[in-house]
Parts: sequence; structure tokens; C-alpha cells
Amino acid sequence: MQKKERVELDHGSGGEAARELVTHLILSRLDNPYLRPMDDSAVFEIESGRMAMTTDSYVVDPVFFPGGNIGSLAVHGTVNDLAMQGARPAYLTLGLILEEGLPMEELAAILDAAAEAAREAGVVVVAGDTKVVPRGHADKIFINTAGVGFVPEGVDVAAQNAKPGDAVIINGPIGDHGIAILSQREGLDFHMPLESDSASLNRLVSAVLSAGVRIHVLRDPTRGGVATALNEIASASSVGVRLVESHLPVNPAVASACEMLGLDPLYVANEGKALFLLPQEYVGRALEAMRNEPQGREACVIGEVVASHPGRVVLETHVGGTRILSTLTGEQLPRIC
Repeated sequence: MQKKERVELDHGSGGEAARELVTHLILSRLDNPYLRPMDDSAVFEIESGRMAMTTDSYVVDPVFFPGGNIGSLAVHGTVNDLAMQGARPAYLTLGLILEEGLPMEELAAILDAAAEAAREAGVVVVAGDTKVVPRGHADKIFINTAGVGFVPEGVDVAAQNAKPGDAVIINGPIGDHGIAILSQREGLDFHMPLESDSASLNRLVSAVLSAGVRIHVLRDPTRGGVATALNEIASASSVGVRLVESHLPVNPAVASACEMLGLDPLYVANEGKALFLLPQEYVGRALEAMRNEPQGREACVIGEVVASHPGRVVLETHVGGTRILSTLTGEQLPRIC
């Protein structure tokens, strides 16, 4: 492996080169009792009750960006998909599609980031797969994941559970990830620090649930941003949502970049933010629990669920008017996750 500085087609052949890639580069970073036998599947104990399962694919461009890379993003995104069901993420799979010519140094950095993200989230990568495609048939690296988690008894979180009167809470500023990706991809310098918010949110969600808060809906506003996520919830629950523009948290760098580029932060992707919809009586308890966690220190209420205009999201603007926030059609920023 020390003699190979780049991924070669032989590394996907299933032979000695492939075995060396897996054992020396991948297993050495993700080693655990489930992976060590290098079987085609993993066997693990499960809890009684309900399970949650998800799968996702990551094709972000560029693969390295301020605040992370495709490896950490893949783990964070999969963990968050489970957490948004109120589940405790436990096991992940990691499938790698590598392009011939990918520098081994870059692959090692991606795997290091994935391993560190898994450790921080408290999840175990129990299975994986590696394929190598000829040069020009991919874009450095694509990652496919699956995740399994366990839903605690009494937790019922779903998009159709929103009720009029629910508060809409977000755990911090919006739009950081999408703008960080765009600035790196296009070589833009906004003279202010821009960094992705990519992070696992399972501990944040667990802290809120452990505080005895009854959460109706959880949603991570990734592609399509906050506006699109809330439109999906409004439609699923047949309710309206009212946001207050002056309550929306947006970092100055993101606000400036969006103004310059003609983008709306409400439609820009996030990878470390979650929308919590919950009864007003739990707001104080929820905010206290969230602000005690690293990913929730800037949590705030940004709006409420209403009975009027079902299926629509409305923004109360700074000047006192209202604006309908429709679902995003197309993508403002492709290849952001």
C-alpha cells in the first residue's frame, strides 16, 4: 500500500490489491468486532420495540470543504436521518465508489473524517463495500450509506403530527452548509469566515427528549432549506406555518453572500440544523435542553403552526407584510450533499 499513491483499478478487482486497500486503509480506521471478520454482512443484537432504517448517497462537489469533507458528511447525514425519527442511531454501513486516480492521501483523510464522525455520534460502522471505476466515470469518490437505529418507547415523531399552536424551533443559523460549499466550489472569497455546519444531531435530539419534551415533528432542512422542509410538513399535516423574518438566525457572512448572489437563505441547504415542532408548553424546557448542547447553543423560536392557510408557509417580513414561501422548484445549489 505504501507504494501506491493513487487508487488503481486493481484496488476494485477483489484480489490482493483490493484486500490491502480494505485492511490497511479502511479497516485500520474503522476497526471493530463487526468489521474485523470481513464477512459479507454483520450480525448484531437488537433491542425490542421499534427500529428505524435509512439509506442515502453522497456526491458532494467539492469533496473537501470548510468544516468537513464527504466522509464526515456521509456519517452526519445518515445519523441525522435516523435522529429525525426520534431514533437512537446505532449501526451504519459505508459503501465507497472510488475513481481511478484518487490520491490515497485524500482517501485516507476522508476515512479519518468518517471514523471521527462515527465516534463522536456513538455509532458503529458494521459493514461496507468498495468499488473502483475507471478514470472519468465518477468524480473522485461517491459514498452510499445505510443506518439503523432504535426508537424509544413513547416517541412518536412524524411529519403529519404538526398541530396548530406548535412552536417552530431551529437549533442555530441557517444556510451555512450550502454557502460554504458554493464558496469553495466557485473560489469565492466573501472576506468573512464561512464554514459548513455539518454535524450529527442525535445527542441534541436525545437531550430534548430526555428533558420530557413531547416533540411532534423533527426535520433536518437539507436540500431545499428551511422553507421547503416546512412546506413538506405543512402539506403532510394539513396545517399552515407562519415564520417571523426578524427571528430567523442567519450568520452575517451567509446573509452577505446570499444578497450578493441573489439567493434566499431560507432555501439554502443545512447539514447540522433541525426543525423542532412542539407544543408551546414545552418551549422553555426544549430551549434549555438544546442550549446546553454544543449543537443547540443558538436555538431559537422562528415561528408557529397555524390553522389558517393549510399547506402553506408564510413569512412575516421585517416591514410588517407577508410573503408566501413556496416549495423550491429545482435546486439553487446542486451537488451540495
